[in-house]
Amino acid sequence: MFDRLFDAAAPSGETSDPPTAIDPVCGMTVKLGIGKPTLSHEGVDYHFCNPKCRVRFAADPWFYLSGHSKNKPKQAKAAVQYTCPMDPEIIRAEPGACPICGMALEPMTPSAEDGPNPELIDFTRRFQVSATLTLPLLVVAMGPMLGLPVRDWVGERLAAIVELALAAPVVLWAAKPFFERGWASLRTGHYNMWTLIMLGVSAAFAYSLVAVVAPQIFPHDVAGHGGLPPVYFEAAAVIVTLVFLGQILELKARAKTGDAIRALIGLAPKTARRIQPDGSEFDAPLENILPGDKLRVRPGEAAPVDGVVIEGRSSVDESMLTGEPIPVDKEPGSTVTGGTVNRSGTFVMTASNVGADTLLSRIVALVAEAQRSRAPIQKLADRVSAWFAPTVVAVAAVAFCAWLIYGPSPSLIYALIAAVSVLIIACPCALGLAAPMSVMIAAGRGAAAGVLVRDAASLEALAAANCLVIDKTGTLTQGRPALGDVVANTGFDADRILQLAAALEAGSEHPIASAIVKGAEARGLARLAATDFSSLAGKGVTGQVEGQALGLGNAALAGEYLGKDDPLAKIADDLAGKGDTVVFLVVERRLAGLVSVRDPIKPEAAEMIRRLEAEGMRVVMATGDSLPAARYVAAALGIKDVRAGQSPEDKKALVDALRAEGLIVAMAGDGVNDAPALAAAHVGLAMGAGSDVALKSAGVTLVKGDLAAFGRARRLARATLANIRQNLFFAFAYNAVGVPLAAGLLYPFTGSLLSPMAAAAAMSLSSVSVIGNALRLKRTPV
Repeated sequence: MFDRLFDAAAPSGETSDPPTAIDPVCGMTVKLGIGKPTLSHEGVDYHFCNPKCRVRFAADPWFYLSGHSKNKPKQAKAAVQYTCPMDPEIIRAEPGACPICGMALEPMTPSAEDGPNPELIDFTRRFQVSATLTLPLLVVAMGPMLGLPVRDWVGERLAAIVELALAAPVVLWAAKPFFERGWASLRTGHYNMWTLIMLGVSAAFAYSLVAVVAPQIFPHDVAGHGGLPPVYFEAAAVIVTLVFLGQILELKARAKTGDAIRALIGLAPKTARRIQPDGSEFDAPLENILPGDKLRVRPGEAAPVDGVVIEGRSSVDESMLTGEPIPVDKEPGSTVTGGTVNRSGTFVMTASNVGADTLLSRIVALVAEAQRSRAPIQKLADRVSAWFAPTVVAVAAVAFCAWLIYGPSPSLIYALIAAVSVLIIACPCALGLAAPMSVMIAAGRGAAAGVLVRDAASLEALAAANCLVIDKTGTLTQGRPALGDVVANTGFDADRILQLAAALEAGSEHPIASAIVKGAEARGLARLAATDFSSLAGKGVTGQVEGQALGLGNAALAGEYLGKDDPLAKIADDLAGKGDTVVFLVVERRLAGLVSVRDPIKPEAAEMIRRLEAEGMRVVMATGDSLPAARYVAAALGIKDVRAGQSPEDKKALVDALRAEGLIVAMAGDGVNDAPALAAAHVGLAMGAGSDVALKSAGVTLVKGDLAAFGRARRLARATLANIRQNLFFAFAYNAVGVPLAAGLLYPFTGSLLSPMAAAAAMSLSSVSVIGNALRLKRTPV
């Protein structure tokens, strides 16, 4: 069918270039005989410029050989852009460091192929090395305080050399990323915590190095045990190790933000069953599906792209779009959305929207955009550092000059000690732990109370939230269809109607069928067997039970028996207005009655809504269900603001509009359709029984889907935010006292300077105070 793609050979006897062929994928000319990839297809050898083209051809030969690939729109591959998680206004074409805060830039939109965060891997390795070396360093340095006279055993001089050997790899290798960020902050003038960390670690290490190499230049009254000046290598190493710990905790929390997008991408199948022009079928890569292609979707498969049904009938689970658990019947002319799951039957569809144009791709883009809009509470530390860092450097410089000019002899040494002490005592190692430590403790406390917390930003927003946008199905309601009313027509018995309906539905996996069968079992009705069972597409099912011909289905099936003035018609309309799904039972061509299936309201929902509104919180219901059903549930719960028929884009737009009004918005939901709104809200709350996408898009998960847990989550959030603020106060307030003392404020009264050792101890004490305060969260009542 297809000729070989070779150029004509040169005439005999003439010098010619090596023979060539055309790559059927990219169209490039390929020289033969030089080891390029080849592949034989239907007896013909094809040649490729690189292995990637060969792989693409092997996955779908017809796509390239038929010329169908030429119909693919010429779109430039979207360049990956990188942004800073702390400063989202920073956008770059290549990875690197943020010019404002120095943090590593991350892809704006994670992909399914993204591997582990390289920065997290690197920092974890550096932390492990730092901790391994810092522990023995602390034993040598602080041994006498712990009852281990290590320095007496080996001698002061050798102990100092051992400390230098242990601290050097930590400061000179492990802390390299911190120095790079600190130096960048100095070059750009964006002073932050990295500025202080760099200066503090450098000061402690450089001072100690001089003390080991040239101890004779220090005055006698500075000398410590053994006649040598004290060294502070452990201060430098501890600072680096603690900061790495804080960074790792933060990076692990941020790494989870991309899980939601990867879960969304995973909803679409990797291949689509394309029907070729000759009638054969082939599982083609999704990227090769073009508008107009005919695709077959079999039971249990997800629709690969958006399109229109042209053949067959089926029921499709569209809960990812609407949140509603009842599958939607599809027939020729019905639209199908990529990612929705075909529950029963097979249908053929024509592709309409593919690639970035599908609704699922747009949802991915919405979630990615919303996630980037968050500002972590840790940014408060950098805002304070913007003025704190230059202030500390200025104080150190002033102290150095003052002691150099007015200090006793040797004034240079006193000046050096004062400046080093100021920088050491001001080093914000506690700052790096302030938020991560509180969040870590709060996460453990919350887990015990059925509340899973992802990060500090979520807690911050939840504590301040004054508006709750809440989904209906699975959030206010159980999310699982259950038997509602059974209404018998004249001459029939309600239990008998339910028993016969259950017999017809016993073999079906449809949610409505399951609810009817379970309802019959709950009433203790004996199970009957159905024979001659058949399905009527778009109407219902028929069969025989105990010799009676039965039909069970929608109004289309019961239409010829159901008049407009029939009392059952009005009852059915009233039940539908409450959101029930109604099916009719026909027995021997007589309308016997109806059975309704509904999604029950959670028992705790009404009380929770009442409490929230009493606290002044605005509650808005946003659901993909119909307006009558939404109004019924809202009235039962006392919710005044109802938005029905909401698509995923509508829900996100609603959240954006509420945020634009100045409200702090919390969004509670459980479905894929809620994911964009969950990510767009200041904080998303996912029900524990919800979809993976919802769970990964939310900042807080209520494990049991219990609305009462929302109150517990709010109390925990407020306690945690207060704890973080206390930690930040401890981290900075001690500097307000310690820095002047380190500069020599008490020298006129005591005749001595604050030792760098005391400065290092004060610095460590600030970290201990932060950790101790964070541990109080374990006892917080929620």
